[in-house]
Amino acid sequence: MSDNIVWHEYAVNKDVRAEQKNQQARVIWLTGLSGSGKSTIANLLEQKLVAEGKHTYLLDGDNVRHGLCGDLGFSDKDRVENIRRISEVAKLFVDAGTIVLTAFISPFRADRDYCRQILGAAEFIEVFIDTPLDVCEARDPKGLYKKARAGDIPHFTGIDSAYEAPQAPEIQLDYVADESATDTVTRLYNALTAQGLL
Repeated sequence: MSDNIVWHEYAVNKDVRAEQKNQQARVIWLTGLSGSGKSTIANLLEQKLVAEGKHTYLLDGDNVRHGLCGDLGFSDKDRVENIRRISEVAKLFVDAGTIVLTAFISPFRADRDYCRQILGAAEFIEVFIDTPLDVCEARDPKGLYKKARAGDIPHFTGIDSAYEAPQAPEIQLDYVADESATDTVTRLYNALTAQGLL
C-alpha cells in the first residue's frame, strides 16, 4: 500500500448506520465441506431475519466467483485470496450496518481468522456446519464429489485438499440424520439468540 494513502473519517459511521437499522452489524460466517448445507441454511436464515425486519446481505461462494473472484482458481493460493476478498467485502457491509451471512467452504483456519481480525471478535460469528464427509458426498448436490473422485476436479476440499475444521467456533451445528433444513435453521437461530448474537 502506498504511503500516500490516508484513511478519511466521515461523520456517518458504522454505529450510526447500525442504529438507523436498529440492529448490531456483524458477519455470520458459515463454514463446512461442500454439500454440508451452508448455502441452504444461510438462505433460510436470511429469509427469517428479513421477515423480522433485519437488514441483511448473503455472500455465497459460487456466486462471488461469477464476478468479484471470477479470476481465481482453486489452488490453495487462490482459495486464500478468495477469502481475503470476501472478508474485505464483508467488512464493508458491516460498516454499512448490515448483518452479513456468508456461505463458503473457507477451508483454512488462518483465512477465517483473518476475517475475525479485521472485523473484531464481537462482529465475527463462526458457524461450523459439521456434516461428515460421507454424508456430503452422498448428497453431492452439484456432482462435484463424483468429478473429484474421477480426477476431473483437482484440489477438491475433503478429497485431495485439506479442510481445517474450526477449533472454537461460536456455534457448531452437528449433523442430525433426517433433520429438515428448516429445523436446522431453527437450531442455529436459537443458538444465535441465546448467545445474544442477533
